[in-house]
Formats: sequence, structure tokens, C-alpha cells
Amino acid sequence: MIEKNILGSLCDQIKLEGIASMQYLAFASWAESEGLNGVATFFYSHAAEENGHMIKLIKFVNERGELAKIPTLEGFETDFKDLGRVLKLFLESEQEVTQHVNKITSQCLEKKDYITHNFMQWYVAEQMEEESLAQDVIDKFNLIDGNNGALYLFDRDIMSIGGHGKGE
Repeated sequence: MIEKNILGSLCDQIKLEGIASMQYLAFASWAESEGLNGVATFFYSHAAEENGHMIKLIKFVNERGELAKIPTLEGFETDFKDLGRVLKLFLESEQEVTQHVNKITSQCLEKKDYITHNFMQWYVAEQMEEESLAQDVIDKFNLIDGNNGALYLFDRDIMSIGGHGKGE
């Protein structure tokens, strides 16, 4: 059994992971329509990763004898004016997920739910990596400064930023 408030927070996290997955699909679709196939591949990959995070949470809740409620997913953007906006939203999404992971982790310690706390440590480490990656992508993008040739190279090389595309 999971304490009621922690269960509620885990279900909220399931929703956040689902929204992130859909948001990244929207980013990928936009990028693909703009001819940024490397960026599209990057975000298709991240959408699948976020979906995996959601499933991992669902399975954990169910394995603990609770029912993971599958939420309606709303609240993500689908219209983007430029890649800078997409990347800003990417970082903001990861920061929001991190805040919520930290909230759950704190709740677990407060309620002495060490099983859930231990489970959440994977998410803590994952979010540290994801925020770092998002910031790294933005930093690289900012070097472009409107140069289309540099944008071409950025699009080509995005999968190698932060170790992605190297079997990690």
C-alpha cells in the first residue's frame, strides 16, 4: 500500500510524464515539417523515453497493490514559431518534471515510505541528466546566432549532444 498523498503525487507524475511524451511528439512533428530531421529524431526518441518513464511509474504503482489511473493528457503546446521556442519549452518541461520528482521524494521521506523513495531515486538521477542535456542543447543552439549553415550542422549533430546517439 502507498500512502494516499504519495499515491496522488505518483499519479500526477504519471500525467506529467505522459504530457512530456506528447509535448516531445509535437516538437518532433513540427521539426520534421520544418525539414529539421535530426531535431525530429531527437524528440521522437525523447517522446518514447518519457513514455517509458510513465509506464515504469504505472507498473510500480500497480505492483504496490494500488491502481495507477491513466489520465487524460492535455496542457501541451502544438504550435511553434521557431526552434528556439521549442528548446526553451524542452528545458521548462524537464524543470517541471524535476520539481515534481523532488516533491514526491520529500513526501516519501516525510512519510517514511522508503520503498517508494528508493524507486524515485532513479527519477532523481534521470532528471539531473535530462536537465543537463536540455541546457546543453540550448547552449549549442545559441551558438548558431541565426547562421543557417550552423543550423544545418546543429540539426545533423543534435543526436550526439550529451551522449545521445552513442548507444546510451
